[in-house]
Amino acid sequence: MTALLLEDDPDLSREIQRFLLSKKIECDTVFDGELFFRQIKKNDYDIFLLDINVPRINGLDVCRQVRESNKLTPIIMLTAYGDIQDKSDAFGLGADDYLVKPFHFEELFLRITSLLRRSNTPQDADSVMVIDDLEINTSEMKVYRKNELIDLTPKEYQLLFTLAKAKGRVLSKQSIAEQIWDVQFDSNMNTIEVYINFLRKKIDRNHPTKLIHTRPGFGYYLKIED
Repeated sequence: MTALLLEDDPDLSREIQRFLLSKKIECDTVFDGELFFRQIKKNDYDIFLLDINVPRINGLDVCRQVRESNKLTPIIMLTAYGDIQDKSDAFGLGADDYLVKPFHFEELFLRITSLLRRSNTPQDADSVMVIDDLEINTSEMKVYRKNELIDLTPKEYQLLFTLAKAKGRVLSKQSIAEQIWDVQFDSNMNTIEVYINFLRKKIDRNHPTKLIHTRPGFGYYLKIED
């Protein structure tokens, strides 16, 4: 298991690297965005850990450029920026998770192992799931609506798949957090709202029939409303 850490604070970078090595995760480090892209040309990595405020190419731009060619490698943002808009920007560019500094290294380890486990787990449903004119091809991990391909990030796809396999049953935020992030941290509650909004824009916005619904106080569900 290998990670590439983009972090310009040398002390923090060394501490994270030592901690991950103690957990049997090899970790290479770079301190600016240009070095990051040089490094990924030389080596393959299982996960990327990105600070935002780094020299040359910042972490958000790194995330965006990575996702243009690599949809699958998990990305965790590690940053001092904790506003909901900052998180929304990062998730919109394809980040899978977001940790606000200062954070506990054990929490980082849990987030890493959760993402890696889920990225390597085969989908457990029929190869094609159909809800009205929405089609989820689980073998290819592609989504279509009215036969038009919808470009989803890995986390958006996982959320849609989780809602679809519930077959119309309402899923609470806690249930979604446990199934997708595999953790119970309160920080994921706002994250789920952000991702639901992303999905609605991509799945429902241009269609008269809405499939993603909220039951206030209970959670979210995916179905054709009667």
